[in-house]
Amino acid sequence: MSSEIKSIAKNALLIETKAVAGLEKFIDDQFVAAVEAVMQSKGRFIVSGIGKSAIIAQKIVATCNSTGTPAIYLHAADAIHGDSGMISREDVVMIISKSGESPEIKLLVDLITHFGNPLIAMVGNLDSYLGKATQLVINTTVDQEACIHNLAPTSSTTAQMVMGDLMAITFMELRGFKSNDFAKFHPGGNLGKKLTLTTGDIAKQNTQPSVNPLTSVKEVIIAISKSRMGATVVLDDIGNIIGIITDGDIRRMLEQHNSIQDLKAADIFHKQPITISSNTLAIEAFDIMKAKDISQLIVADEGQYKGMIHIHDLMKEGIL
Repeated sequence: MSSEIKSIAKNALLIETKAVAGLEKFIDDQFVAAVEAVMQSKGRFIVSGIGKSAIIAQKIVATCNSTGTPAIYLHAADAIHGDSGMISREDVVMIISKSGESPEIKLLVDLITHFGNPLIAMVGNLDSYLGKATQLVINTTVDQEACIHNLAPTSSTTAQMVMGDLMAITFMELRGFKSNDFAKFHPGGNLGKKLTLTTGDIAKQNTQPSVNPLTSVKEVIIAISKSRMGATVVLDDIGNIIGIITDGDIRRMLEQHNSIQDLKAADIFHKQPITISSNTLAIEAFDIMKAKDISQLIVADEGQYKGMIHIHDLMKEGIL
């Protein structure tokens, strides 16, 4: 049974992989013309379909909206029963269909043609009603569905999904859409945090442990324990950062000395500690921690101590 399951799944995967690989030849002049039509439009990108293609249309719209291309989903059946009123004169409409012959699709094609809007056909049958209705054709023809009966939309919807992604990414790059633009549309969740959360945002939630060079080791240990940061900064008399002491330094000190009574912070701190500015993204702080194999980073602006962040903070915020 196990081998049969694996065989079925791998065969389906092979069929769909071939379908996706075959799309390369369809990134042609008509694909270019379709993309240019959307880019040159002063309106919105309206994407429609029916059945499984309608679900793909929704996904394409969601991707476009989140990457800087205003888009609207329009179900083909609803469109011919009044919802076509949402289409403005400057909008570009794309209809997705494998067969291109569904009754609702034919009616919608006639409706868009009557409106005079630019029409893009994402279709798997170039000789269909939809395929012949416009010069802006994105070909998503597949040789075979992954379904054993070659009936259930599988390879064909995968092809539609991939082509939609290619369009969205092309729009994104042509518009010069940057990561900070992306952050504006994704303020929530872990993705939003990766694009917006800074080291300063985290540091201000933490204590700011600090000692001076003459602080006794006992007081250093107390400072580290109270802060729960696993470290403390060492500051000079005018508040400049001159070092850091971590709990690892404390352990090594205890291994090397029988008596710590006379030891001071100056005897064990690390000079020239790694610092990071408060406006640096938290995800960049993680990259530094990983590269340097450290658990803490001092947050400082122009040499002024602003606080400290720990790798556990990044885990808690969902950055990792």
